[in-house]
Amino acid sequence: MLLDFQRLGWWKYALLAISLLTAAFLLLPILFIAALSFGSSQWLIFPPPGWTLKWYADFFADPRWLQSAWTSFQIAAIVTVLSVLLGLVTSFGLVRGKFLFRETLRALFLTPMILPVVVLAVGLYAFFLQIGLNGTMLGFVIAHLVLALPFSILSIGKALEGFDKSIEDAAVLCGASPLEAKIRVTLPAISHGLFSAAIFSFLTSWDEVVVAIFMSSPTLQTLPVKVWATLRQDLTPVVAAASTLLILLTVILMALFALVRKGLKS
Repeated sequence: MLLDFQRLGWWKYALLAISLLTAAFLLLPILFIAALSFGSSQWLIFPPPGWTLKWYADFFADPRWLQSAWTSFQIAAIVTVLSVLLGLVTSFGLVRGKFLFRETLRALFLTPMILPVVVLAVGLYAFFLQIGLNGTMLGFVIAHLVLALPFSILSIGKALEGFDKSIEDAAVLCGASPLEAKIRVTLPAISHGLFSAAIFSFLTSWDEVVVAIFMSSPTLQTLPVKVWATLRQDLTPVVAAASTLLILLTVILMALFALVRKGLKS
C-alpha cells in the first residue's frame, strides 16, 4: 500500500522547525560571547548595559595576549605545512600501495580522531616529559601534528581515490618521469584535497585547547590556553573579545574554504 505523501507535507515544516531550533541552540552561545565582547560592563553580564570597543583595545594593547596569539599562529602554520606534506606521502602509500595490513595501518593513522583527546593529551604529556619536549615549540608542533594528520590523510586520500591514475600514466608514456607526472598532473588534479587538508589542519591546531594545556609552560602558551587560564582567574570581557577573534578567524577560513572549493570544482 503506497503512502499518500501529500498528507505528510506537514513533516517538511516540522523538519524545518527542528533544524532552525538546532541551529539556534548551536549558534546562540557564540552570539552571546560576541555580544559580551562589546559590552561596557567590566564583568560578563548579559544583556550588556552599553556598548564599547574597550575590550578589543585592551586585547591588542596587552603583549601577553598578542604573544599567545602569535604563538598559536606560528604553531598552526608549521603544523599545516607538515600535515599536508606528510598526509600527501601517506595517502599515496595507503591509496596506491599494495601491501599487507594496509587497512590496519590506515586505521592506526586515524586513531587520534576517535581516541578521547584527554587520553591522548595525558599520553603525550607523560612521553614528552621523559624526552624533554614538554613546554617547547617542537613539542607543541608534534602534539598538534598528531591531531591534524588524520584530517590530511582523509582529505587527500579521498581526492586521490577519485583521481584517474591513467591520466598520470599517460603523462609518463609521453616522456615525463613518474615524479614529474605526479607534480604536474596529479597534484593539480587533487588540489581541492590539499586545500581541504591545509584548512582543517590549521583549524585543528589553532583551536586546540586540551592537548595545548598539557603542552604549555609559563613562557609558552597558545591563545586558547591563555583564554582558559584567564577564565580561571578573572571573568574579564577581554576573554570574550579573544574568544570572538578566535571564532572570527575560524569562520573566515571556513568561508574561504567553501569559496575556493567551489571554484576548484567549477
